[in-house]
Amino acid sequence: MYRTTPPVIRLSDYQPPEFLIDHVQLRFELDAQQTLVEAELSLRRNPAATRGDGDLRLDGEQLELEAIRLNERALTPAEYQIEDAHLRVRRVPDRCRLWTRVRLNPSANTALEGLYVSGDMLCTQCEAEGFRRITYFLDRPDVMATYRVTLIADPARYPVLLSNGNPAGDEGRLDDGRLCVHWDDPFPKPSYLFAVVAGDLRAVEDRFETASGRPIPLRIYVEPGNEDKCEHAMRSLIAAMRWDEQRYGREYDLEVFNIVAVSHFNMGAMENKGLNVFNAKYILARPESATDTDFAGIEGVVAHEYFHNWTGNRITCRDWFQLSLKEGFTVYRDQEFSADQGSRGVKRIEDVRLLRARQFPEDSGPMAHPVRPDSYIEINNFYTATVYEKGAELVRMQAHLLGPERFRQATDLYFERFDGQAVTTDDFVACMETAGGIDLTQFKRWYSQAGTPQLDCADRFDPATGTYRLEVRQHTPATPGQTEKQPLHIPLALGLLDAEGRDLPLQLQGETTPPAPGTRLLELRESVETFVFTGLAEQPVPSLLRGFSAPVQIHYPYTDAQLSFLMAHDSDGFNRWDAAQTLAQRLLLAMVEAPGTPVPAPFLDAFARALADEAADPALIAEVLTLPAESYLGDQMSVVDVDGIHRARQTLAAAIGSRLRAPLLAAYERTRSADAFDLSHASMGRRALGNLCLGYLVRAGDGEALALAQRQFDAQQNMTDVIAALRMLVETATEAGEQALTAFYQRWSSEPLVIDKWFALQAQSHRVDTLARVERLLAHPDFSLTNPNRVRALIGAFAGGNPVRFHAADGTGYRFLTDRILELDPLNPQIASRLLYPMTRWRRYDPGRQQLQRDQLERILEVEGLSNDVYEVVSKSLG
Repeated sequence: MYRTTPPVIRLSDYQPPEFLIDHVQLRFELDAQQTLVEAELSLRRNPAATRGDGDLRLDGEQLELEAIRLNERALTPAEYQIEDAHLRVRRVPDRCRLWTRVRLNPSANTALEGLYVSGDMLCTQCEAEGFRRITYFLDRPDVMATYRVTLIADPARYPVLLSNGNPAGDEGRLDDGRLCVHWDDPFPKPSYLFAVVAGDLRAVEDRFETASGRPIPLRIYVEPGNEDKCEHAMRSLIAAMRWDEQRYGREYDLEVFNIVAVSHFNMGAMENKGLNVFNAKYILARPESATDTDFAGIEGVVAHEYFHNWTGNRITCRDWFQLSLKEGFTVYRDQEFSADQGSRGVKRIEDVRLLRARQFPEDSGPMAHPVRPDSYIEINNFYTATVYEKGAELVRMQAHLLGPERFRQATDLYFERFDGQAVTTDDFVACMETAGGIDLTQFKRWYSQAGTPQLDCADRFDPATGTYRLEVRQHTPATPGQTEKQPLHIPLALGLLDAEGRDLPLQLQGETTPPAPGTRLLELRESVETFVFTGLAEQPVPSLLRGFSAPVQIHYPYTDAQLSFLMAHDSDGFNRWDAAQTLAQRLLLAMVEAPGTPVPAPFLDAFARALADEAADPALIAEVLTLPAESYLGDQMSVVDVDGIHRARQTLAAAIGSRLRAPLLAAYERTRSADAFDLSHASMGRRALGNLCLGYLVRAGDGEALALAQRQFDAQQNMTDVIAALRMLVETATEAGEQALTAFYQRWSSEPLVIDKWFALQAQSHRVDTLARVERLLAHPDFSLTNPNRVRALIGAFAGGNPVRFHAADGTGYRFLTDRILELDPLNPQIASRLLYPMTRWRRYDPGRQQLQRDQLERILEVEGLSNDVYEVVSKSLG
C-alpha cells in the first residue's frame, strides 16, 4: 500500500520567495557517469516576502554534496543540513554568495529530468522542476537570474558544448586537453529554462535578418547522418521569426539561436532561452520518411517553441498554477501561425477536433481541473489539454471580444508592462481590459471554473413581424471539487441562412445601424438570454457557434435536412464540417442502438455531392467526409458501447465504400499526381482526400481498391501514401499485409522515427490478435522501455488509440497496461502517469468493464513506493 499520502500544493498557499537570486555562475565537468557541478549564487533577501527564520532553503534531488561555502568561507556541518529534498543553510545574511559543488550520475537518470544521457549525448530537461537535479537552487519560476556557464568535457566524446544565451567567445583547451567553453545569458530567466547539451553533433546552419537589421545565425544540431532532414524545420523557424515580427512586433533578442534534436525526450520540445531542445520527432523529416502530419507537426512545434521566447521566457509564470499564462497564449499563437501558412478553416477544424477528443473528456472525468488549477500533487500531471488547448481557447475568446486592432494593443501593453517578470493570468487579462476598454471580471471565471459549458438553444420565427427569437441557456456540469457553477462570459458567433444558403443581414431589435450579412458575435453573460433579430422575410436556418467561437457544447434541435443544408451551403467552413460530423454521429449512434439500421440515401447523397465538388478545398472535403472517431462517439453515450461503436463504424465505412464506389474511385484518381512531392496545402489536401477514398473502398472489400493500395505501397512515392496503404493492407489480415510489414521494416530499420510508425500501426490495428502482437513486440530488439517515443508508439498507441482492443471485455487490455505502468513507474514516472489516462474514465463503461478497470487501478495503488505522478492520477480516478 502507498504508505504516506503526498502533500498537496495549493494556489491559495502561494508565498513570495524569501530570497532572490540575481546572478548564477555554473561550472560543469561533464561526464556520463560522474558530472561535477559547481554553482555560485548571488543571493539577496526578497523585500516583498515575509521575513522567516533567517535560514536559506534550496531544492535538490539525487545530488551528492561535496563542498559548500558562504561568502568564501567553508561551512561546518553544524551550519547546514540536507533534509529530504532540500539543503538548509542556517542564518544567512541578507546579501551573500553561496558556492556548492555536487556530483551526479546522468546515465542513471532514466526519468529524463535534469541532466541525462540520450544516445551518445548529454542533455537537460528542467521544466517543471528538473533543475534541482543539477544543483541546489530556488527551483521555482518566480526566481529569475542571469547566468554565466562554463562547460568542460572530453572533446573526443563531446566536441559540441551548448548552453543558453550567447557564446562568450573564449573557447579553449585546459592543460589536461579537455575542451572549455563559456556561455552568457544576459536576460533574467527562471531555472526551468536552463539548458545544457554536449555531444558529437552536426550543425545545419542558416541566417535570419531581424526587422532592425541584425543578422542572427541559426543552427539546428543533430546526430551525424541526420543533416539532410532539417530543411523543413529551418524553413519553419525562419517563417515563425518573420511572422512574430509582423503579427506581434516581437524581434529576437540574442546573438544566436540554437536547436538540438534528441532521441530521448518526455515532451515534444522545450523552449530554453536561445537553446531549444527538441524531441527528434519534431525536427527530422524528409518526404520519404515523414508524413504530411509529421511536417505539419514540425511547423507548429518549431513555431510554438520559438514564440515562447516572449510568451514564456521574457515574461514567465509566477508559479506553476499559472502554467497556461505561457502555454495557452503560445498555443494560440502557433495555431494562428499555422492557419496563416495553410488553410485557416482546415486548421480550425483540426484544432477543435483535438480539443473535443482530448480536453472535453478531461473536463468530464475525474482529472477535471480549471485552466488555472487550484491544487496539485505533481505538477507534471498538469501539462494537460485543459492548460494548453483550452487555455488557447480562452485567449482566442479574448481576441474575438477585443477585435484585431485592440487585441494587438493589449498584447503590446502586456509585453511592455511585464517584460522580465514572472506574472499571473490575472495580469494578462488586466492588459486585455485596459487596452480593450472592456470589463472581463466575469470572463476570468473561465480560468478558475472547470468543466465544459453546455449551451441549449431554442428559436421561434414570427412571419407576421419578421422577427427571429433565439433563446440560449448556459449550464456547466459539476466537476470534482466544484459542484456549483456560475454563468460565464461566452462569445457566441452565429449567422442566419436563407433558403438559398446565403447569409442574411443581422440586426438586433432596437438597433438603428444598417445591418450587414455575415457573422455576428453575441455575448452571453446570464444563465438564460434571448436575442431578437428583425427584418427577416423568411424562416432562417441558424449557423451557431461559427468558427467554434467558444469551447462549449451547443445543442439545437437541427433536423437531418437542416444539417445537410448547412453541410452544403454554410459559408463557415468549420460549421460545414461540424454539420457533417453531427449527421454521421446521429447515424452511427442509431446503428449502435439498432444494428441493421439502413444507411439513408440522403446521407450517401450528401457524401456524393461533396466528393463531386472539384472546386472545393480537398483538405476541407477530406475533413467533412471523415467519420467521427470511435472514442468521440463513446463520449456521446451515457454508457460506452465499445463493441457496438466499432461494429457500426466499420459497417458504415463499408457501406460508403460499396454504394459510392464510382465517385470514390473517380475522386481517388483525381488526387493522384506524377508531379514531384511538395508540401503545399493543395498537395497535402489531395493526398488526404485520396487516401480517405481508398480507405473506404478497401473497407468494403473491393478487390480493385486492394490492388491500388498494394500498388501505392510498392511505389514508395512518399511516406504519407506509404503508411496509409500499409495500414489498409494490415487491416485486411492477409499474407499481403504481413509481407508489407516485413518489407517496411527491412527498408526503414535504421530510421527510429519511421520504426515508431511501424510499432504504432500494429498497435492500433483492429485485428483480433492485436494484443498478442503488441506483447510480442515488447521483446523486439528495437523496443526499449526507456525511450519515451517507443513507449508511446507501442503501449500508448494501443491503450489510447485502439478502443475496441484495449477495452476487450475480458480485461486483458487493462492487465497489459497495468503491467507496463508498474514496470515504467520506477524508470520514468512522467510517462507512466500519462499512459494511465485511458483508464481514468472507467465509470463510463458497462459494469463488467468498470470492475475490471477498477481492479487494476486498485492493484496499482497497492504498490509500495509509487511515484507521486502515478499516485495522483490513480487516487483521483478512484475518487
